[in-house]
Amino acid sequence: MYHTEKKGLLLVRLWKRYLLVNVKEEEVYEIDPQTVKPAGNNVEWSLADKPSEPLETPEWKTRNVGPMQQVSFRLGKNGSVLQLQIPLKINGQPAY
Repeated sequence: MYHTEKKGLLLVRLWKRYLLVNVKEEEVYEIDPQTVKPAGNNVEWSLADKPSEPLETPEWKTRNVGPMQQVSFRLGKNGSVLQLQIPLKINGQPAY
């Protein structure tokens, strides 16, 4: 998982697939892997390459679980559930 400089935007790698997760807007976009270039522990990718339409993500849930914010959603109507755990700062705000 990679985070952008803008809070609430996460780039998640699932094998050969990349998902851009917008936590605040509760949206997920599938990113073309050809547009993502590894650079050490980071990746280079442009927000301009984001598709215009998000994936269908029913059952979006966000909750606080101690020092983490847990975000879970279903990919598509009958797809798998993806669960992310985002660390929280001392003030309770997400670190990413």
